Amino acid sequence: MNTSYTQFRTEREANTTTCAKTLETFLSTIDAVNPSINALLSTSADEARAAASESDQRFQNGTARPLEGMVVAVKDNISTKGTRTTCGSKILENFVPVYDATAVQRLKAAGAVIVGKANLDEFAMGSSNENSAFGAVKNPVNQEYVPGGSSGGSAAAVAAKMCHTALGSDTGGSVRTPAAFCGVVGMKPTYGRVSRYGLVAYGSSLDQIGQFGTSVEDTARLYDAVSGFDDHDATSAHYEPHNTVQSLKNPLPASFTVAVLPESQLQGCSEDVLNVYHATLERLKTLGAKVVSHEMKYMSALIPTYYIIATAEAASNLSRYDGVRYGARKIGADGEVTTATRSQGFGSEVRRRIMIGNYVLSSGYYDAYYTKALKVRRLIYNDYKAMFAEADVFLMPATPTPPFKLGEKLADPLAMYLEDIFTVSANLAGVPGISLPMGTSTNGLPLGMQLQANHFDEAKLLNIAYHLVGA
Repeated sequence: MNTSYTQFRTEREANTTTCAKTLETFLSTIDAVNPSINALLSTSADEARAAASESDQRFQNGTARPLEGMVVAVKDNISTKGTRTTCGSKILENFVPVYDATAVQRLKAAGAVIVGKANLDEFAMGSSNENSAFGAVKNPVNQEYVPGGSSGGSAAAVAAKMCHTALGSDTGGSVRTPAAFCGVVGMKPTYGRVSRYGLVAYGSSLDQIGQFGTSVEDTARLYDAVSGFDDHDATSAHYEPHNTVQSLKNPLPASFTVAVLPESQLQGCSEDVLNVYHATLERLKTLGAKVVSHEMKYMSALIPTYYIIATAEAASNLSRYDGVRYGARKIGADGEVTTATRSQGFGSEVRRRIMIGNYVLSSGYYDAYYTKALKVRRLIYNDYKAMFAEADVFLMPATPTPPFKLGEKLADPLAMYLEDIFTVSANLAGVPGISLPMGTSTNGLPLGMQLQANHFDEAKLLNIAYHLVGA
């Protein structure tokens, strides 16, 4: 089955298929494949069938909306009214929101059909999707390997042909890494371009809802539908919804500039990754790109800066799960609630990050760690602004290695954290980035390359990405 929404749309408008028929094909695939790869934590078959039926009626009467009939999976840390939103955690195992996230509202208003909620690392904390309280997600290309995290369920669902597209969230690479590992397109927009209202917070100054698709065009359609200012989100940028699809296929400029890292800053990459990276760079040159070298001045500080800020914000955001207001409640032997609830409700990685966050925010270490990290973040931001003063896009690998085996890095958190070396900078600086499937490793696993652009330059980013992958 071809899972391109763009192709489906053409066929539906020609009356050679229906939304209902397409949905049933997806639901059959979910029934057959999901038990083995664990990409979706729940499905909404009845609601999806009703939405697909309405979409067919709209196509028939000429009132089809921008995403009419698009079948979408939603990461399970994005609020869906009346449907469980677990964040992959026992502490929210039975939590049912009373409202839709703004992104979900906009999906529905645009005619999308929401088919289910996607598995994730607990509270979006992880790079491999092995930290979910409801079991690891397996890479649909090879089930012995991880799909990447934390939005691994969303990426795996798209790659396994369970849906046309999916929403994820990206705090330090959590859309781009699984997109790279699963061989799909994954985009993180500019911070503030997509409303975070209804996205369960991990790192509030870093989180951004992102989009997955099998093509750049499908990803752009999904992004356009959910972008735009939202007065429910204090960090929402005052920009109208984007229309990148309109300019997606425009010819590239006669000359555009691509910034690249010097080879010395790529030394940690595997040979497979470097081979695909250099092939991608040559492809950009054939498209007319001028290449300039840009040494990232603070590359050695990226991971420490990111994890100090992210864990500090996580410790603050997760303090609300206390067993009193909502979510699970556990009672200890002495009748104490909060400690028992948090000890039993949170997994080991979440507890680790809460403890690190509380440490860097403590009175004795706040200035030494957290304040210093904020200062370095500003230097990283300034470095990006200087780079984009002379370059249109920035090319990097999405990850330094191909997908790794399940369990391979669980005992070594630092090795896991280093998988984010090429992705966290976009979140620290707030710029958009997109991972594109550009090749495979010697053992046939997907490899993704990443383009980043200046703030609010999604149209340019997607235009170059479209021509780079050829679709």
